[in-house]
Amino acid sequence: MTLAEKNNGTLYIKILAHIGCLLTACAWGTSFLATKVLMVDGGFSPVEVYVYRFVLAYLIILAITCKHIRSKSWRDELTFAISGICCGSLYFVTENYALRNTTTGNVSLLASVSPIFTTILMAVVYRQKLKAGVVIGSLIAFLGVGCIIFSHGESIEIRPLGDLLAISASLSWAVYTITIRRVIPHYTSLFVTRKLFFYGVISALPLLLFQEGGFHIVELFTVPSMLWNLLFLVLFCSIVSYLIWNEAMKVLGAVTTNNYLYMQPIVTMVAAYFVFGESIYLLGYVGCVLILGGLILADKLKS
Repeated sequence: MTLAEKNNGTLYIKILAHIGCLLTACAWGTSFLATKVLMVDGGFSPVEVYVYRFVLAYLIILAITCKHIRSKSWRDELTFAISGICCGSLYFVTENYALRNTTTGNVSLLASVSPIFTTILMAVVYRQKLKAGVVIGSLIAFLGVGCIIFSHGESIEIRPLGDLLAISASLSWAVYTITIRRVIPHYTSLFVTRKLFFYGVISALPLLLFQEGGFHIVELFTVPSMLWNLLFLVLFCSIVSYLIWNEAMKVLGAVTTNNYLYMQPIVTMVAAYFVFGESIYLLGYVGCVLILGGLILADKLKS
């Protein structure tokens, strides 16, 4: 294989990784709508939605990868445990409970700080010099997120408990991104994803068992829309999206991949327009341009 062919192959893989990140952002952006249906119309608690979603996803992946159960070392197993808790129970449950203690705008904005946390942690943990283009691009994209949130009339109000929970969720995702980076090259994406789901679910089970109110499993079998929304979360937003995301981190790196989280508000805004009839205002369009521009700038100037 010539050098030119090798470079073309590498470029092709990177393009696929970028497309994969975009598709994942689309899935995760619309997941808010499916979760809202389950919680509002079905009465599911935030913990129930998380546990039911990831238990089913884990069982499906386990059926495919049941021959390879253990990690190569206890150190790797500990890494999977920390990563699974950070990107699973800690992230989702903390974010959901933050919504009960502060405004939606605060949660959306503060949860979007994750790529910035990731960039800083990468520089600290791996002693990587922060590239000006990456920092500027990330800040521009973050500003775009704020524009989309404020286009719906959301306001920033200081509510310490909820705001701290939202920031904690954002930081926990950044920690997952950093910790999982070490083991990703040594395992298949299926194996990595299964381990993450396992530790996320195990750590959330105590919260489910001691939650107030009853369980709503019956609704999944009596109300078709509940089951379809859950299956969407399981198959596309969990299994497919996490597989693509973990694979993309191998190709693009943690910082570039995580910057695609800025795309979620755009997808949520557009999906809400078509599903719930929510209007899109001028500030929303400005936010879209800033997010896309920031992502492109960060990618082009990262070297």
